[in-house]
Amino acid sequence: MTTTVSVCMATYNGSEYVTHQLQSILDELEDQDEVVVVDDASTDDTVAVIEALGDSRIRVIRQESNRGYVRTFESALAAAAGDVLLLADQDDEWIPGRRRLLVEAALATGIAAGDLVLLGDDRPLSSPLTGRPWRLGPLHGGGSLRNELRLLAGDAPYYGCAMAVRRDLRDTVLPFPAFLTESHDLWIATVANTSRSMSHVTEPVLRRRLHGGNASAPKPRGVLKALGSRWMLLRAWNEAAKRTRRRGGSAVRTG
Repeated sequence: MTTTVSVCMATYNGSEYVTHQLQSILDELEDQDEVVVVDDASTDDTVAVIEALGDSRIRVIRQESNRGYVRTFESALAAAAGDVLLLADQDDEWIPGRRRLLVEAALATGIAAGDLVLLGDDRPLSSPLTGRPWRLGPLHGGGSLRNELRLLAGDAPYYGCAMAVRRDLRDTVLPFPAFLTESHDLWIATVANTSRSMSHVTEPVLRRRLHGGNASAPKPRGVLKALGSRWMLLRAWNEAAKRTRRRGGSAVRTG
């Protein structure tokens, strides 16, 4: 059976880079796939730039008011029709082979996270804690307490722009918790760790563009903001555990 893919993208005033990103995405997709773009009430010509591409696989949904990137990604995931949902930012570049790698991994376990490098020189990102190269290593068993503790400590390089969710896991991921005001990617990773449904793709699947408009900051934040973020993730861990119990545990396919 053919696997369909939905790329879920949130845009906001992204006209400068969105064409380049969408071209790299469309080059990877198959005819039956789609790109669901939810625009967060952009004040520039982002939507016009996207529509000018003239590709029937792109579906644009306009929000009447600005809701922020977390709720915009939530809307894109909810609107997707594919068997596997791939998240995408508006300003990066997909690496050839991404669709195949993430789809295979997500179909096997439920949720997949891929490695990424910097656009321009293909260097790995630097850990905000140690300054050393920040790479996804192999992961066994679909996640673990140790892996979740690394996430809570801020030392797990999970980025939504390099993640994929199997459609049946969407009912656990969505709706995002009402208290989630940032880090939708860490929420998805927490659901995956808690339900033992995570897999790592250790090959880079994305070139990440760093610039002043990135939603996720490349530098560490102040102590109070960092503590607030950790508390929110602890609440997310508790919520993910509740949803996993309701769903019946592991999401890994056995047949």
